[in-house]
Amino acid sequence: MNKTDLIDDVAGQAGITKAAAGKAIEALFGGIERSLRMGQKVTVVGFGSFGISRRKSRPGRNPQTGAPLTIKAKKVVRFKAGKALDKNINK
Repeated sequence: MNKTDLIDDVAGQAGITKAAAGKAIEALFGGIERSLRMGQKVTVVGFGSFGISRRKSRPGRNPQTGAPLTIKAKKVVRFKAGKALDKNINK
């Protein structure tokens, strides 16, 4: 399912227009992104939680040349499924 499919599904289930569903989904994603940028954890009870973790820099190799290089440290988004979601997926 891509974003367009998600918008169609939300519009159908909620009985609203696709434009309204699109705005709602954009607002949801925007809110999650802003919270993560501020270093906050986002928890949706029953669904899961989004958080930021840090990866340390580490050695690597260029796959084309085999030359060694250093992969820079960076922040990555993590998602942990909630109990209800996990239970529903693994029925």
